[in-house]
Amino acid sequence: MPVDLEHATERSHLLSYAHGASDRRLNTVQHDGDAISIVSSHVSKEEQALFGTPVGERLPYNDYTTIDWLHELIKDSFRLRAVHNQPGFRGTLQSAFDSGQGWIAAALIGMLTACVAFCVDVAEATVSDWKFGFCTTNIFSSRQSCCTEHQPAGTARANLGESCTEWHMWTDGYWKAFATFVGVALVFGVTSSSLTMLTKSSLPAAAPGHGDRNPHLFKGGDQGAVGKSMYMAAGSGIPEIKTILSGFVIPHFLDLKVLLVKAIGAVFAVATGMCLGKEGPFVHISTCVAYQVGKTFPKYKENSRKMRELLSAGCSAGLSVAFGAPIGGVLFSYEEISTYFPRKVLWRAFLCSLSAAVVLKALNPTGTGKLVLFETNYGSSYSPIHYVVFIILGIAGGLFGGIFCKANFLWSKGFRKYPIIKNYPVFEVFLVVLVTALLQYPDPMTREPGDAIIKNLLVDCLASDESWICQQERHSNSKYIGWLIYGMLVKLLLTIITFGCKVPSGIIIPALDAGAFFGRLIGQWITTISPGIFAMVGAAAFLAGVSRMTLSLCVIMFELTGELEYIVPNMIAILVAKWVADALEEDGVYDLAQSVLGHPFLDTDHAMSLVQRHSELVERLIPPKQTMDEITVEIPKNNKVMRHVLQSKLDRLKERGLLDAGLVLVQDGMLQGYIAEGELDFGLNSLGLSWPSTSQIRMLGESENGDYNFSMFVDRTPLTICAKAPMEYAAEMFGKLGLRYLCVVEEGSSRLVGVIIKKRMVVWLESLKE
Repeated sequence: MPVDLEHATERSHLLSYAHGASDRRLNTVQHDGDAISIVSSHVSKEEQALFGTPVGERLPYNDYTTIDWLHELIKDSFRLRAVHNQPGFRGTLQSAFDSGQGWIAAALIGMLTACVAFCVDVAEATVSDWKFGFCTTNIFSSRQSCCTEHQPAGTARANLGESCTEWHMWTDGYWKAFATFVGVALVFGVTSSSLTMLTKSSLPAAAPGHGDRNPHLFKGGDQGAVGKSMYMAAGSGIPEIKTILSGFVIPHFLDLKVLLVKAIGAVFAVATGMCLGKEGPFVHISTCVAYQVGKTFPKYKENSRKMRELLSAGCSAGLSVAFGAPIGGVLFSYEEISTYFPRKVLWRAFLCSLSAAVVLKALNPTGTGKLVLFETNYGSSYSPIHYVVFIILGIAGGLFGGIFCKANFLWSKGFRKYPIIKNYPVFEVFLVVLVTALLQYPDPMTREPGDAIIKNLLVDCLASDESWICQQERHSNSKYIGWLIYGMLVKLLLTIITFGCKVPSGIIIPALDAGAFFGRLIGQWITTISPGIFAMVGAAAFLAGVSRMTLSLCVIMFELTGELEYIVPNMIAILVAKWVADALEEDGVYDLAQSVLGHPFLDTDHAMSLVQRHSELVERLIPPKQTMDEITVEIPKNNKVMRHVLQSKLDRLKERGLLDAGLVLVQDGMLQGYIAEGELDFGLNSLGLSWPSTSQIRMLGESENGDYNFSMFVDRTPLTICAKAPMEYAAEMFGKLGLRYLCVVEEGSSRLVGVIIKKRMVVWLESLKE
């Protein structure tokens, strides 16, 4: 009985259809038995299920190209129906396992991320303390674990003091200790940067439309779009992850090698004392773990859309283990990282973050037995008059964030363009570590690692007066005020020149440190409540000014300190800081980093805000006539095209170097379909080995025996838009639908007049910013 297609539902049985598709494939490639194995080895089973459908099949995405979100959705729908419509008890079990794979993967990601974070935390604490001395009972113990009764996996924590006999300082003299500190920091910095150099990779061109602006590319010259090099383990990885989650492919960025280098490199980078943190790298590490786990499930391995859902959930585990903030991690992934975040991703991110927090608490790397890193209990509340101070802290945080973003952007565009710095990034790290050590060691507060600095600055001297800071505040030492000012200025300066160095690094801890210095300084003149309160609020304000986080940051600060009482002050300071920083510099630090790195990233909200300021029509993005002639294929009535015609057009596409461009198929001026460069290349240079160079290639219609057939790779359902449509339409379609390309048709006649790829849209939006 034939299938009633009009009454088919999303749960319609597709097994019979799939078998029919396979039979038709065999008929089209039986010209040469090798062709069958070539197709099977390059096209996944999930893609082969789409054979004979109007959406066409796809090869795995090329490096640095755009994924097709709609195509991946249809592919997953075919897979879902095939799995869930199997009869019998076995089919029920397979269906249940398929439904639970996301939950299983999320839990595994959280647990594995926590294990990696435990190793990094313990190793970083030990290596960082080696700048001062070593433990005589166990050289691999940190100062804290050496001078306490239990190791990091225990639950007790003692007061270290200065009388720990198990800890041996390298030297007692100030200048000798200073020199040792600088020398060891330089060794750590060079080690971290050298490890990062192992992850260097060359990427193809990212600039859409570059070929259109370069006339040499259309004269048969050898020039092509210029690619670039990047170090996969450098920086926080957050700008790159945002790019990946928005639908672009950055090859090898989530490989196991990058994960290992990132983890080890972060240990030595943080141990140098540079103004960076390991919290950003933890997000990259958790995403790498998510990718490695996802590859073990075919459901995610073979579908780029589903994989990105898993990566979004995995990101939450990074912040969860970095700050002991499981809820903040989920909100961070939603607010700052992800472009596509449906409810099911929210639920799985919740589980992922939860499992990471549970395992990390059990492993107990800090030795406190608690998730809260900087637990405080000020024992006093604020009054309405203090709202003025919180607003001042927010203004200062916004000024810091705006100045930092502009200065760091100019520093990256200026200083890092010098050949000696650009070509020898390890030398830049050497210089930055040297300057950092020379400036930070004289100040007793900046001498410590970044997380120890903020912990010291948040201390409540009303509850404890044993710390160095409390002793200084008890005696109203004017020199101490100078150290606070010095620390704040040094942190601002060093953070500007450090962020972007070729080592694993994050911006969160340095921004918190600078804000805590400023808040503690303000608190010296307000004696009604603890200065630690202003340090806490100042830290949140400065980080908000830099990153523009709001909701997630407020929750992170609550989970970081355990102070529910001060959520309102944090909210006030964070919101004011964001307003002020946005007035000075529209983009946050991660958005600017994407501009510096040159990654193609389309943020729907930012895109719409730019487009709405300009009255433009879609026809503005139509490529030049010469480009359209080169990417348009006129299909004859027999639906076949000479091979040399397609080969010539493929050569032109390769000269442009964009990889995710393609050819539009036109018959009598009307759009018939689209074939991407990757599939065209495969068909001509891999599958085409079985056919002579003078053969004709079927592009449309039903194939016949012995046909050299490309029709299975043609997308016969391309989305179109009128050339006279407002640009807002195109921005919404690319952003919300996740399109790879958009065909433009003429008003009235609906004849094809252009095609816009996503990268071209991104570059045009970048030009609007300038």
